[in-house]
Amino acid sequence: MGVKVAKFGGTSLADAEHFLKVRSIVLSDEERRYVVPSAPGKRAPNDRKITDLLYLCHAHVQHSVPFDEVFKIIEERYLDIAAGVGVTIDIRSELNRIRERIANGASADYAASRGEYLSGLILAELLGFDFVDPTEFIVFNDKGLFDPEATNEKAAKVLSRHTRAVIPGFYGARRDGSVKTFPRGGSDITGAIVARAVSASLYENWTDVSGFLMADPRIVENPRRIEILTYRELRELSYMGANVLHEESIFPVRIAGIPVNIRNTNAPWDKGTLIVKDSEPITRTGTITGIAGRKDFTVIAIEKALMNAELGFGRKLLSILESNGISFEHMPTGIDTISVVISDSQLNGKLDRVIASIRNELSPDCIEVHPNMALIATVGRGMARTPGVAAKLFTALAEAGVNVRMIDQGSSEINIIVGVETDDFETAVRAIYKAFVRDVDSNAGGSA
Repeated sequence: MGVKVAKFGGTSLADAEHFLKVRSIVLSDEERRYVVPSAPGKRAPNDRKITDLLYLCHAHVQHSVPFDEVFKIIEERYLDIAAGVGVTIDIRSELNRIRERIANGASADYAASRGEYLSGLILAELLGFDFVDPTEFIVFNDKGLFDPEATNEKAAKVLSRHTRAVIPGFYGARRDGSVKTFPRGGSDITGAIVARAVSASLYENWTDVSGFLMADPRIVENPRRIEILTYRELRELSYMGANVLHEESIFPVRIAGIPVNIRNTNAPWDKGTLIVKDSEPITRTGTITGIAGRKDFTVIAIEKALMNAELGFGRKLLSILESNGISFEHMPTGIDTISVVISDSQLNGKLDRVIASIRNELSPDCIEVHPNMALIATVGRGMARTPGVAAKLFTALAEAGVNVRMIDQGSSEINIIVGVETDDFETAVRAIYKAFVRDVDSNAGGSA
């Protein structure tokens, strides 16, 4: 029998009804032996996440402002959940201890982590599983940096003593025992750590969507679900804005080669998206995996005769960016041209200084600045082996009246990135999707 680790996000644990859904999901499969919960998320668009409220409590204390009203919202939320699912744990006493510690100056990390901690206590009793606090095995060094190998060694020892367990997500401990939280995607990281430590056959990441879609549903109507995705494809798509799951947050399972299944708590019958090793055989050709993109970029295009013969030209250009604290996204080049694509958030008032430095240090023949750019990545491992992919993409954009301002393709040929005017972004995404989805439909026999 295999071992599955199931992580549930904040929307999957927003209220008592969702906790009961999670219990049903976990107990429906004997292989689901380790569960990682997040803090309760929003129940409605105008609701507040528990973690945000806990951070707010800490901020109130830091500014000597009473936080009773904010904490009361947290308290009522957990009391409602505990009563709604029928657990007997004394959640009120736990809340009182947390309130006291926050009032006495506990760290922001401690305050924020209590959302997952309380979710874990309730869910452990609801499932009849052991409760294991991640401070027992998730290790941060004295500088607050995550120590993956020490963590994996301790996690394997601790979890081997528990056949079934609930482990709160998002936090661990420094060597002195103080609580330390992860950054973005913290509970996803915890789930991946647990999956690696127990050598899981599958890491399930339960959320409020049925996996990755081929395109943003806010742009493309009813886009197809991606059934299988490799880690490399995930990285390309998440980097370009597809944010169901951030690739960096599941690095521990990528190291171990454990597949990840993105599932929908509200539609557990959906198969979701399966993320597999990059070495898995390519099963699709003639089509793409997905399309993702982001807006708000600026392109600085530099031209200089005999640039290719000038030793160190590219290095000097990148040094100018580095000295201004700017990272670039892409750098398309020609024999006498080089462009850097930079997020507007990176430039942020630095553009004039960068241009002046380029003129002074590189003496280019011409510099052009193209603001209001959007980047769109068309991603798929099968693209490299399929003739005509680029032709189909650019034909689709031409027929839609979209002017391509930049083209960039990595040496792996896993993606093609085009730069277009921001105003053309949605039109371009829809055009690319429409051009390639015919292949998907034909390969799938036209089924949904």
